[in-house]
Amino acid sequence: QVQLVESGGDSVQAGGSLRLSCAASGYIANSACMAWFRQAPGKEREGIATIINGGGRTYYTDSVKGRFTISQDNAKNTVYLQMNSLQADDTGMYYCAAEKTGLCSGSWRAYDYWGQGTQVTVSS
Repeated sequence: QVQLVESGGDSVQAGGSLRLSCAASGYIANSACMAWFRQAPGKEREGIATIINGGGRTYYTDSVKGRFTISQDNAKNTVYLQMNSLQADDTGMYYCAAEKTGLCSGSWRAYDYWGQGTQVTVSS
């Protein structure tokens, strides 16, 4: 059974930085897609960054390009999201997810495993 556990969320001032972690346990194939989603109050969950398990290609949604970096430590089975130059619009619950097919779909419905989420609040 795959389990994903996020950590690192906090309240920060605009312009600040945070690093989120997603610790994975259980078997996740190297072809799987690991992703970070976020959900703001009253909005749909949106994909913001993906990486192929094992350190493959990455993808970022336009609103975070140049500010966020997704990476992975294979030895620790952990995926990270480094977030710099945070803005008020980045506020939301951040979720780690895994998609077995490796297609890195933009839709949250395609993902097979989810963490419980970690809250990020950015004040301006």
